[in-house]
Amino acid sequence: MSGKHFNVHEVGCCIKYFIFGFNIIFWLLGAAFLSVALWAWSEKGVLSNISSITDLGGFDPVWLFLVVGGVMFVLGFAGCIGALRENAFLLKFFSVFLGIIFFLELTAGVLAFVFKDWIKDQLKFFINNNIRAYRDDIDLQNLIDFTQDYWECCGAFGPEDWNLNIYFNCTDTNLSREKCGVPFSCCTKDPAEDVINTQCGYDIRAKDDNEQKMFIHTKGCVPQFEKWLQENLTVVAGIFIGIALLQIFGICLAQNLLSDIEAVRESW
Repeated sequence: MSGKHFNVHEVGCCIKYFIFGFNIIFWLLGAAFLSVALWAWSEKGVLSNISSITDLGGFDPVWLFLVVGGVMFVLGFAGCIGALRENAFLLKFFSVFLGIIFFLELTAGVLAFVFKDWIKDQLKFFINNNIRAYRDDIDLQNLIDFTQDYWECCGAFGPEDWNLNIYFNCTDTNLSREKCGVPFSCCTKDPAEDVINTQCGYDIRAKDDNEQKMFIHTKGCVPQFEKWLQENLTVVAGIFIGIALLQIFGICLAQNLLSDIEAVRESW
């Protein structure tokens, strides 16, 4: 009986388990992000009253956790299970989904460069809209305070933007103690103070500009962000290039594994 030689293809174990290990991290991180988002909504009573999601006039930071967590969870699941079970459909879904995200990021980057002035106007509108809703949501309030404190800024283009908020405006009908003031995150820090003075911004906008500069940051967050971006352009560009290369690498690995799976099936 004459012997026959069969050219048997095998799925590369290294690629398979590398994709599995890489994506299980994303899967778990996505689950963690979603858990934090749901916990935050539970603490704010949103889960018991779903209609309250639309009540907030500004941006709810929880949405960021939900979107990022959801994308990471779905991608991680598809890549992890697709590699482990050698499921061609899930691996194709993983590759296409990752490719779409990469294309959207590339498109957003090009549009942001071409329409810089429009982006600047939208950023101003976004910040001012959230200034109006500053006291409506604790997460939004913390986000604004962190932004103003980190970039040493106040308002979108200056402290006067806080006139948009019903608690901080200078109108005669405003009976709030915060009238004509700004949040404490606008205040300049005193190294000698160990405890944050949350009342440091009271009545500050009733003073003249020179006196304001002694107690609060008078530069807006939009120009401060532009300045920060210019100073850290290399780091920011490096991060985006790194993410892009990681996405391309993931697509290539998934396609390589798909080729191995199809070759094995054809050999049978």
